Amino acid sequence: MRWAEAWGSLLVLLALWAFATRAGAISEFLLPSPGVVLGRIFDDTVSLDLPASLLVTLRTAFVGFAVAAVGGVILGIAMARIRLVHWLFDPLVSLGFPMPKIAFLPVFLLWLGPNAASQITIVALSAIFPVIVAANAGAVGVEKTLLWSARSLGARPSEVLWQIVLPAIMPQVFTGLQIAVPVALVTTIVAEMLTGSDGIGGVMLGAMRFADSPGVFEGIVVIALLGGVIIRAMEWLRALVLRWHPEQAG
Repeated sequence: MRWAEAWGSLLVLLALWAFATRAGAISEFLLPSPGVVLGRIFDDTVSLDLPASLLVTLRTAFVGFAVAAVGGVILGIAMARIRLVHWLFDPLVSLGFPMPKIAFLPVFLLWLGPNAASQITIVALSAIFPVIVAANAGAVGVEKTLLWSARSLGARPSEVLWQIVLPAIMPQVFTGLQIAVPVALVTTIVAEMLTGSDGIGGVMLGAMRFADSPGVFEGIVVIALLGGVIIRAMEWLRALVLRWHPEQAG
């Protein structure tokens, strides 16, 4: 029952897709059958074209995400603990969080050129805001009694940071990271489409230009599977790192 609840809607969608194409309700050009798309995925995997494109996309997404994760945690904690940093960055975060960061891609293309550096930069910029907000909220919410007790016992600022603040904010940080991961992946695909990269997004755009419908849907299926795997991996990593936390009880 759990398996049916988790995957039942996906199976229904695949069944409707296969029925619509087999019955001829939708043109094969507009919507290729699942068998055609899966065959295309198999052929491109055997020829190593698909793995090569995946590696390009994953490299851009994860490098940008790593920069956003490290920079976001540092900046979020600094905003909570240093008044000058909060004064300087809080308005920027408030203005930048809701705006579509992909609008800065033309600027980065002018500055850095149409290469991996501009794509990684826009991915990091897009993914860093959820991490900043989560880390800042967690650091602000650390119990004052813990901080006061540690300081009264002679703990240095670095010891307070590493032994109290960081463990206390880890659940909020992981929440921010779990939000930032799909943001990084989506931004990577869009940036690849706009810059003509060799990644999945660029390959999909090339398939569209040549009216290669199976190639377009191949990219959609691969991105969906990739996103699902990454999200599950983040859930597993959260459970592993926070196995000591009460949220993992039971």
